[in-house]
This record gives sequence, C-alpha cells and structure tokens, in this order.
Amino acid sequence: MLRRAKCLHGVIPGHGSLGQLQSTSRYRSYRKINSADDDGRRKREEGQDGYLQLHKSKGQHLLTNQRILDSIVRKSAIKPTDTVLEIGPGTGNLTLKLLEAAKSVVAVEIDRRMVEVLQKRVAECGVQDRLTVICKDALKAEFPPFDIVVANIPYGISSPLVAKLVYGARSFRSATLLLQKEFARRLMAKPGDSEFNRLAVNVKLVANVEFVMDVSKREFVPCPKVDSSVVIIRPKAEVLNVNLDEWWAFTKACFGNKNKTLGATFKQKKKVMELLRLFKLAGSDGETDNYICSNDDNGDGGESDDEELSSSSCLEMGASSFKEKLMGVLKSADFEDKRPSKLSNEELLHLLALFNQAGIYFHDQSKSRNAEKESFSVAYS
Repeated sequence: MLRRAKCLHGVIPGHGSLGQLQSTSRYRSYRKINSADDDGRRKREEGQDGYLQLHKSKGQHLLTNQRILDSIVRKSAIKPTDTVLEIGPGTGNLTLKLLEAAKSVVAVEIDRRMVEVLQKRVAECGVQDRLTVICKDALKAEFPPFDIVVANIPYGISSPLVAKLVYGARSFRSATLLLQKEFARRLMAKPGDSEFNRLAVNVKLVANVEFVMDVSKREFVPCPKVDSSVVIIRPKAEVLNVNLDEWWAFTKACFGNKNKTLGATFKQKKKVMELLRLFKLAGSDGETDNYICSNDDNGDGGESDDEELSSSSCLEMGASSFKEKLMGVLKSADFEDKRPSKLSNEELLHLLALFNQAGIYFHDQSKSRNAEKESFSVAYS
C-alpha cells in the first residue's frame, strides 16, 4: 500500500504552470511566472535569483508529467520493504513518488544545486529520514545495498552506467530506466536487427530487458532533441559459467565491424598479430614454438642487420601460420562466412569455447578486470 505524503501532489506542476523557457548554447533555464505560487515553492524550483539553470551537458532534463511518473513507479513493482536506488534525481519529481512506495531511497546526484532543492522538498514533506543523498558522479560512486533501481538516466552516461549495474557487485531485483529512445532500442535489439550490437550482446548475457513505454520529448523541461523510452532490466537468476574478462574481449573483437564476416575480421593482419601475441603469452603447451623463430645467442646480446631481417621474416611466417589456425577454428563449425550481427549469444559462446579449446584467448591475463570493464563500457559498436 502506498504511503502518501501530504505535500507530494502539486509540488512540481505540469507544463501548464511552468514559465517561459530561456536558452543559450550552453544551458537552458526556466522561470515560474504564476504569481499565485508562494515564495517557498518558488525558491524550491528556481533558486534565489528566480532561475534554475539546467545544463544539457549534464543531461538535466526534468520529467514533469505526473501521469508518466506514476506509471513508472507502478511498473517498477516496488515493495514497501524496498530500498530504491535513483540515479540523477534532479529536483525530486520522481524521488517524492518513490518515497510514497518504498521504505527508503538512495539518490545519487552530482549537481549540488539539485541536491539542495531535493533535500528541501523532501524535508517539507517530512520524509527526509527515508532519503539518503550521495552527491557524487554515479560512475565513480560506490553504491550502498539496494533492492531495485528506478531512474531517469542522464543520456551521456547510459552505456557505462548500465554496464556498472548489470556487471556490478551489488545484486538487485530490477532496474526501471528512462533512457534515450535510440539507446533503449539498441539495448533491446535481437540478432538480425539493424540495431543489434555489442551492448545488447553483453547485457543479455546476464540480464533480460523488457520494453515498457515510449515518452515524448515534450514531457521534459527543458525539451531534449529526442524522445525517450522506459525499459526494465532484470538480472538473470542463473548466469552461464563464462570468464567475463574473456567474453568482453571476445565480443569487442567480433563487433569491431559487426557486419563483416568473421572470416574477414580474423584475417586482418592487426587482429592476427594481436591474438598471436596473446597466444604466445598464454604459452599453450609449447605449441607457441610453431609460431616463433628463435636465433642462437651471438654472445654480445646484439643483432646484425641480417638477423633483424630474419626475425622480421620469421614473424611474418609465424603470423601466416597462426592465421591458418584461426581460420581452422572458424571453419570447424561453419563460422567463417557468418556475421556477428546475425549470431545469438549461444552461438557466440560456442565460438568462444572453440577458440579457447584451441588455445586462443582474447583477454590479456596481465590486465586487471577493472580495465576490461572500462573497455566494455566505452567500446560499443
């Protein structure tokens, strides 16, 4: 049963009571011009000079439609015992409604001006004891324990934030996210779809994604350039036993050009040399000797011009042999002419297993998992 706070409704009005929009190339701001509003409410929304500058560079677009806010909370299926994590609460339009339904809310907001407005509004509703505010960058902040996520995500951090949630240390039941429509479509894409990409592949390894509804750009202040969509991400109860470092590196290699055949991708000299280097580091049961030429020690540790040329030629021969090994793996299960954009996660996992069985790995074991995680966050294609 929802806990109603007496001041929740009407604190942030709909579009009809918002004043004129003013904009510059760097930010937009809005000003309330309804003279019937009291001074306290004006200060909450505007700041002391009557304006609250909303920086587009920080993705500050406030959702004001009460019906949509209510629908987001309802679709999130919040339990009275839940702690909700909200990222980018802004001035608290969604936060106040979350506090009606949940036991507590943890709000992560980087803008101190927004935090001040949020805390004042919550205090006036008398529910400040159930709100924890973390004034930090959500990508760098350490999240405390939480049950679900409900958030209007700043567009600029969507990819790394989704990665942090689904691959993070904190387990949770679901994440209801308001995202840029195009990004949401990519997140939900299936093999064969034009939007299918590494993002969808990596997320769907560990979670299921459900479409909820589209939200028009006209429902935000200031109005963004694109529409948004609400999706729900639910972590899978059981995840396949796969080395995540290896998986992330493998999908990065495959989806560098998702519409190229795998045969064409793994014939590229740069890719062959990169995998050969990792193959040598792995030292697969001495098989690396087949791809390495060694010269006798000349006593002084130096190399003549002839030796340098020989070494270069030897490297080329080793790369050629190793390329044949790569092609052999692809041909063994008819993957050579297939494109990553058409393959399911099951097929990709099968191919990765074939490579690993042949002693071919995509992850450098000397690198930390954090480095691979960062790569996963920013290298979607």
